[in-house]
Amino acid sequence: MDEKRQDAHNECGSNASSHEDTDAIQQQKPEETPQGTRSSEDRGKSALTRVPEELRRTTSNVLTQVASRMTTRTWPEPPPPPDGGIEAWTQVATGWLVIFTTWGWVNSFGAFQTYYEATLPQSPSAISFIGSVEIWFTLIVSTISGRLLDAGLFLPTFLVGAIIQVIGMFLMSISNQYWSLMLTQGVLTGIGGGIFFTPSLALVATYFSKRRGLAIGLATTGNSAGGIVYPIVVRQLIPKLGFGWTARVLAFINLGCLSVVLAFMRPRLPPRKSGPLIDFSAFREPVYDGFVVGLFTLMMANYFSFYYIASFGTKALGMPYSTASIMVILINGAGLPFRVIPPLLADRIGPINVIVPVACIWAIVAFCWLAVDSIPGLYVFTCFYGIASGSFQCLIATAVASITKRLDHVGTRLGMAFSIVSFASLAGPPIGGAIQGAQGGRFTGAQVWAAVMTMIAFVCFVAVRVRMAGWNPRIKC
Repeated sequence: MDEKRQDAHNECGSNASSHEDTDAIQQQKPEETPQGTRSSEDRGKSALTRVPEELRRTTSNVLTQVASRMTTRTWPEPPPPPDGGIEAWTQVATGWLVIFTTWGWVNSFGAFQTYYEATLPQSPSAISFIGSVEIWFTLIVSTISGRLLDAGLFLPTFLVGAIIQVIGMFLMSISNQYWSLMLTQGVLTGIGGGIFFTPSLALVATYFSKRRGLAIGLATTGNSAGGIVYPIVVRQLIPKLGFGWTARVLAFINLGCLSVVLAFMRPRLPPRKSGPLIDFSAFREPVYDGFVVGLFTLMMANYFSFYYIASFGTKALGMPYSTASIMVILINGAGLPFRVIPPLLADRIGPINVIVPVACIWAIVAFCWLAVDSIPGLYVFTCFYGIASGSFQCLIATAVASITKRLDHVGTRLGMAFSIVSFASLAGPPIGGAIQGAQGGRFTGAQVWAAVMTMIAFVCFVAVRVRMAGWNPRIKC
């Protein structure tokens, strides 16, 4: 009996609800006119109403498609790198040419330093400022150019940088005064190289994961190769062709190399349009801060040594220019095979685990410069310093990538690190030269300063390693 009452109650509720819905619908529906009695005016108004409605829908669809094509959103996580293959290794080969034409060119300034000291009235410290400005622009521009890779603008960025660098080298060939060399060799070639260097190196890193250290290590051998080729060209051609045509030959070398890079180097990751030019969150990470501080102090000492090694031979040991310029070739060439061995170890045990002992060895070698008092001793020191420098520099990009969580942020963070380090390279050689000048031309004070800076860098890298993994040597980092 109760069940029947319940069913009846439910049915009534359902009917009541149905009637309420029907009434609501009837209230909302407009009064209908019989088909036969609708006027032509009403039908015209109805047709005009339908046309704008369809037009609005079509316009909305078109705008949506256009906006989806114009707006490139960041993927939640970039696709995994191929870690090999023809395309990936092609990027390594073109990256080699990029570093050959940028840092190989920059590191060969020691050959120009010695030549300019013999032909220009300025002091050695003022002359070294040309090379320092060149490095500074190469690195400071990285803040912008590294972000342009992440934004998907690699090819136009590379083209602009290559044009500026090559034009600077051709204009350098007609420069015979300090100010003109500063503008051409220092400013123009520095800006041009800085525009395309960091995006290219970061691009290579995005193609590899397990073998990233090896890939970047092979690419950075272009640094040593350029440091050999450019000084040899300068040493051989200046006595025969003069400074002007020697500079033009160097410009044609860069023009050919960069043309090949433009033809084959291509980015892999989708563009990341959104995001700041500077990733300030990186500075809240103690590991990143410690690594950048260590890199800063190390590069101050490194470029002083590279620029003044030939000058030390001529002034402290009495070597002729032709023989002293060999030191620039040697300090670059000695590190060539060692730009491959540390990256192989880094792929197995982690880049930071390799950087710490390499920095320790480098600091020891830097202090050994104080004991050099003969030409054979200078040859030995130059070889070991080149080995230590090459072993470390090939790990910089790999280390920054390893402490960066997302691959599509590597270009930005690498550019930030290089931009900060640019001030070290700008100040290092002039500071060392000023210390030398204050001591009446003796190198002892500058040598001590460079060695201490290297030791401070080693301490910073130890702190980074402890922060990441403690004192346990078995942890990969």
